[in-house]
Amino acid sequence: MTGQSTAPWIAVTAELATIIDFIRYGASRFSAAGLTFGHSHDNPIDEATHLVLASLHLPPDIPPAYGAGRLTAAERANVLALIERRVSERLPVAYLVGETWFAGLKFKSDRRALVPRSPIAELIESGFAPWLDERHIERALDLCTGSGCIGIAMAEYNPEWRVDIVDISDEALSLARENIAFQHVEGRVEAIRSDLFADVAGRKYDLIVSNPPYVTEDEYAALPGEYAHEPKLGLTSGVDGLDLCLRMLDEAAAHLTDDGLLIVEVGESEHALAALLPEVPFVWIEFKVGPMGVFALERRDLVEHAAAIRAAAAARRPG
Repeated sequence: MTGQSTAPWIAVTAELATIIDFIRYGASRFSAAGLTFGHSHDNPIDEATHLVLASLHLPPDIPPAYGAGRLTAAERANVLALIERRVSERLPVAYLVGETWFAGLKFKSDRRALVPRSPIAELIESGFAPWLDERHIERALDLCTGSGCIGIAMAEYNPEWRVDIVDISDEALSLARENIAFQHVEGRVEAIRSDLFADVAGRKYDLIVSNPPYVTEDEYAALPGEYAHEPKLGLTSGVDGLDLCLRMLDEAAAHLTDDGLLIVEVGESEHALAALLPEVPFVWIEFKVGPMGVFALERRDLVEHAAAIRAAAAARRPG
């Protein structure tokens, strides 16, 4: 850098001193730049808080008194550089700091997989109530696992479960395996490379949970720049976002126990799915903030409506 280009940085660094100073400054920069907040946070203050605390290796729940803590010169320079990268490159904060939180747990996060985010976190934290109140769960599957956050969180909250996490992406699975080790669940969680159920033949689960790709091609084309840093494979699934979901519905019954349950997030594709299969009794789950495009479906309903599901799925297959 030239002396001229570093002068503003020197001035800003001199004026900002405490953790709260940098959170406020980051939030102001993010608001002024018109950034999009869709990766775990929905506002500039939470986004700036994540960036500043993670860069200082501090947890998100530190006591308020620590906000007055002063940063060292090296820390100030690092935080300012990250704030500027968030603005200029539109990189999600989780990728900038290499970590994020999901269901109250910290996960490694980078471009190998989507930034962890899903309303399914609320289900995990609540013990999937009331859906699992009368069920005995021994084996669970997280399909299209990405970073592994859903399956690993299920194992953390339910130590008696054995959980398989599946993805077709070798890069995503490498990150998921790092998160398995990071959360110390190696003995209870197995990462498997598979195109949906192809390589888990013969395995049956009491619960299958999935947050698969469900963004339509038109929606993807209109997404803000932040999403361009994430793998497209983890986002899109055909014209209406349902290509993968329909395959899942067609194949899931063979991998569920008799009283097994399927829970899938399809986001805004909820309406297209309900219109495509109006006879299937999807139960759309209500969350604290309202409906979020997540359905629950019993194995017996998959079996009863197998013909209609198979026809819809077959219509998507090439050739």
